[in-house]
Amino acid sequence: MTPCLLAINAGSSTLKFRAFSADGQTLLARGMVDRFGSKEAKLQLSDARGQPQTERPLDDASHQAALAAVLNSLADQQLQVRAVVHRVVHGGKRYHEPIRIDAAARAALDEYIPLAPLHQPVSLEVVDAFQELDDRLPQIACFDTAFHASQPEVATRFGIARHWHDEGVRRYGFHGLSYAAISRRLPELNLAHGKVVVCHLGNGASACAIESGKSIASSMGFSAVDGLMMGSRPGYIDPEVILYWQEHEGMGVKDVRRELYKNSGLLGVSGVSADMRELLDSELPAAREAVELFCYRAAREVASLAGALRGLDAVIFTAGIGEHSAEVRGRILQQLAWLGFELDHAANLAHSRRLTTQNSRLPAYALPTDEEGEMARQAARLL
Repeated sequence: MTPCLLAINAGSSTLKFRAFSADGQTLLARGMVDRFGSKEAKLQLSDARGQPQTERPLDDASHQAALAAVLNSLADQQLQVRAVVHRVVHGGKRYHEPIRIDAAARAALDEYIPLAPLHQPVSLEVVDAFQELDDRLPQIACFDTAFHASQPEVATRFGIARHWHDEGVRRYGFHGLSYAAISRRLPELNLAHGKVVVCHLGNGASACAIESGKSIASSMGFSAVDGLMMGSRPGYIDPEVILYWQEHEGMGVKDVRRELYKNSGLLGVSGVSADMRELLDSELPAAREAVELFCYRAAREVASLAGALRGLDAVIFTAGIGEHSAEVRGRILQQLAWLGFELDHAANLAHSRRLTTQNSRLPAYALPTDEEGEMARQAARLL
């Protein structure tokens, strides 16, 4: 049996996992449990090259049963899990590095549920399920907020009373594991000490200003609903809109949260879909407007973050839309032509790493992110 680290990325209905070598450097297997926690749950397992190894329905809807199936399927491939590393969205002001999850740390992570009410509970439920399944199995938390701990104090503040900031109402930033993974690759582009804006564009979207490999500012703030327009989240929104909903539409907290997280963004504007691919294929005016707004907001945020950096050496696109949508990348770069980006249309359509011409004053790139790989590397260092 080959010892491995198991990286877990749990969502509301999907649990993605990858198995890595004990040093966190080599991918050994990948898979997912679709419809996680339901009677329709299905396990899929592939090898490191993506070749299917296992696909079967799960008879038991419990989290424990699904996780046991994951461990057993890996064992069938001669992989023995020695530690589990979890993506935990919120580490608050306390956790800036990966931690071993003991009883005290587990209790402390509950404190951040109010700061990430839709994301934090899911990760912690999976932690608890593994604990009940095998309490001897080491569990490690890697935090999406940790990468942004390097931001200057001014970038973390809202213009509200000081005591609120002291109590934790501040800008945190998210998608940190993705940005850490991209930051690790900046030396390949001769940008190790450069000023870079990375656009993590997917169903969840954000942008981050990075200088010399460290976060300087982020589009996301107190929550993962802030910043760029997303699949079903609006991004920046005037707080008075929420007060209007409450005062004049009679909406309660749950109604507002549903509107912000489930009914806005690409889905809300288009009225068709939260999937960028479907919107790009649609001829409906509302779908086209949703795409236009998504690109407009992204380009505007790049310019804003360039201001935070006081300069710009490159833009990098990553995540599902950023890596795979030439149309979206092209629209954003064309809106940023005034900054010095000259789009190479052929390279962009071919999904090349470099997206701009050799004569372009500033380069733009597309790089695949690797959140689970980053988690495994961080966990290996901790262990």
